[in-house]
Amino acid sequence: MAAALFMDNGSDNFMKSYFGLIGAGGHGREVMPMLRAMLQGKIAGLNAELLFVVENLDEETEINGYRTISLNAFLDLQGTKRFNVAIGDSKVRQRIAEVCLAQNIEPFALVANSVILLDNNEIGEGCMISEQTIITSNVRIGRFFQANNQCNISHDCVIGDYVTLAPGVKCNGNVTIGDHAYIGAGALIKQGKYGKPLLIGEGAVVGMGAVVIKDVEPYTTVVGNPAKPLVK
Repeated sequence: MAAALFMDNGSDNFMKSYFGLIGAGGHGREVMPMLRAMLQGKIAGLNAELLFVVENLDEETEINGYRTISLNAFLDLQGTKRFNVAIGDSKVRQRIAEVCLAQNIEPFALVANSVILLDNNEIGEGCMISEQTIITSNVRIGRFFQANNQCNISHDCVIGDYVTLAPGVKCNGNVTIGDHAYIGAGALIKQGKYGKPLLIGEGAVVGMGAVVIKDVEPYTTVVGNPAKPLVK
């Protein structure tokens, strides 16, 4: 996936390239070094700049040594632009991604060098997969997926669009996760069965450290061991 980051039009004078990481909160600041490592040794040849992009920013600033501009300023830049969205809120992530895609700006995959990807996986555009995450074999993942550090996704899982896994999630085999679901840090999801996967519904939230042993209904929050619906 990393190879898709780079483009050379065969000219020594091609226009400047920009890699816009949208979101400069905690997650954005954590994954910017991943992007820098992926591009190491290629920045000069690409005439490229890495940027933080913040949706509503009054004036240009600097964060962790990177120029930081507003989303509108990024959209107005002249040159080759690519983007990814380092924002945990999946609805916001979708909205901003759709703004960029409507401007014909291509998303880039952001995959840490320490990530392990095994056989016959399919991962949609705009993924963001952090350090020491393992995705084994025959996994299907949708668009603008985020996996934080040290997640494990096992065989035959199917994960929808705009899904977020917080650090340390362990998702065993034959699990299906719906669009916009959020799986909290350290959660453990029991293995489903071939032909009858364990289901986590669209928009569901699995709490930090929860142990999921049965299906979770859409737009339901579950917590605890074993995980049960949160009673407010």
